[in-house]
Amino acid sequence: MINVRNLTKAYGSVKALSDVTFSVGTGEVIGLLGPNGAGKTTLMKVLTGYLQPDSGTAVIDGLDVLESPMEVQQKIGYLPENAPLYPELTVQSYLQLIADLRGINGARRLECISEAVYATGLVDRLTRPIGQLSKGYRQRVGLAQAILHKPGLLILDEPTSGLDPTQIMEVRRLIRRLAGKSTVLLSTHILSEVEATCDRVIIIMNGRIKAYARLSELSTKAGAVVTISDAPGNVVSSLKEIPGVESVESLASTEDGLSSYRLKGGAGTGDMCPEVYNLACRSGWRLTELKNEVRTLESVFNELAVQEGGVTV
Repeated sequence: MINVRNLTKAYGSVKALSDVTFSVGTGEVIGLLGPNGAGKTTLMKVLTGYLQPDSGTAVIDGLDVLESPMEVQQKIGYLPENAPLYPELTVQSYLQLIADLRGINGARRLECISEAVYATGLVDRLTRPIGQLSKGYRQRVGLAQAILHKPGLLILDEPTSGLDPTQIMEVRRLIRRLAGKSTVLLSTHILSEVEATCDRVIIIMNGRIKAYARLSELSTKAGAVVTISDAPGNVVSSLKEIPGVESVESLASTEDGLSSYRLKGGAGTGDMCPEVYNLACRSGWRLTELKNEVRTLESVFNELAVQEGGVTV
């Protein structure tokens, strides 16, 4: 559905996007994750045809965004962070206006509006002026206009920004339902948002893609931490001999003689704790703690942020 190659966009001396390349398959829910100012909104504006890149290509469902912007926009439903709503209009009038702008007429017009209204839970708010709705319901109206024409690609920019916890859960459930009919690109800087709704994640920092993987690939057992009482001098070299161990980091020792070590495994390395336990038994070490260290989305994000000189979460 999305095929991006070597996208670059600069604002003066500031590079908002730098050689961005990725692909998204049909029906996937992709989280676009990054700190404020990372380049997420610029990327979405390029994909939707609102902004022209300095170089590179963006292809949506086989159509080049630069060569066929109008045709591409017909395939996209877009919800910017601040939804383009008219507070004086009722929900029904606003959706009828969007249908007119989309060129949706006749029986299809009624069908599309009805499906969008039921999908977003706006049935009992149709005659209410948008300006009188809560932010949660205004966000639903924004989602309704984005899905009105049944797009193949749905691009959502911070869809739960400013919502209370109940409204956030409702919007997340709605996104999962919509994913059955559309490919979804969800931009956010909230880690839990990605974990709750997405299949894969793109992490972008300083205009560059730093990671693109399935959440299941990121949230894996990356190593183990072992603490030993009165550890002998050969602990590190012995731990390095365990299959799959790539490195052993000696952590700070305590005054009561406890020494801790962090083991990091390579790709595909499983649970190292049994091997560490067997080694400790053979070596006569007195174990006081042995645990897996799980690599989560948060830890991955923090590692990348540190590398980029940014602020961790």
